[in-house]
Amino acid sequence: MRILQRDCKTALNPSKLPGIDYALNPYRGCSHACIYCYVPDVIKIDRSTWGSFVEVKRNLPLVLSKELKHKKPGVVGISTVTDPYQPVEKEFNITRYSLEQLLQYDFPVSIQTKSSLVERDLSLISSFSDIEVMFSIATLNEDEKKLLEPFSSSIKDRLKALKLFSEIGVKTSIFFGPMYPTIKIEDIPHILDVFKSTGISYVMIDKFRMKPGLWDYMSLKLRENSEVYRLFSKNLFSNYYETLRRYIFKIGEKKKIKIVDAF
Repeated sequence: MRILQRDCKTALNPSKLPGIDYALNPYRGCSHACIYCYVPDVIKIDRSTWGSFVEVKRNLPLVLSKELKHKKPGVVGISTVTDPYQPVEKEFNITRYSLEQLLQYDFPVSIQTKSSLVERDLSLISSFSDIEVMFSIATLNEDEKKLLEPFSSSIKDRLKALKLFSEIGVKTSIFFGPMYPTIKIEDIPHILDVFKSTGISYVMIDKFRMKPGLWDYMSLKLRENSEVYRLFSKNLFSNYYETLRRYIFKIGEKKKIKIVDAF
């Protein structure tokens, strides 16, 4: 893992994502190394390098503190092209220092992560008047998680963190996506029960969005597990998601769980 430090010119960038006004990305790159990540296409890098480097924006909290003095208040998404609580955050604290600046100006914040390290900032996060912690959870199967999201926190630890935040009154949610095509329709009631048990406000769902070359790259990794590879090959380009989506909305209504589409 190559860890580089550099300065940035801006901290808050306009976002077109639903419900997000500004994007704040403390790092460039991500050591979680999720094999399906869309970010290599966004920042235009060779996908084979994804997960091998992280650039630390060492001056970002200082730049942010200056920008907040004149920025119009809006929801800050942390983060949109990296994970704000990936392992390097333990050492550099860029996300924590940025949250401290945002708290001073009472900007609303939406955190999205796959890392239980966010628990470290429990007290700080609970001090915000308007904040949400969203965990991405695409499967409950730990073996599949290790194959597709090799260096992210375990599903068990993510669920535990969600419950901790919910119990202290912080709004929580789950991004159930991209939904693995290994999921069977009969799995959905149990999955939603597990999600509901954490106290989340809603579940956001999404499918795999296949960019050119992504399947070629993913398939090389997926071959490490023949059954996962078989199910991905069979279902990924079928209507599996539409079938699951309809059923999720149906079961969500029955179980009184709010379900929303990502896009």
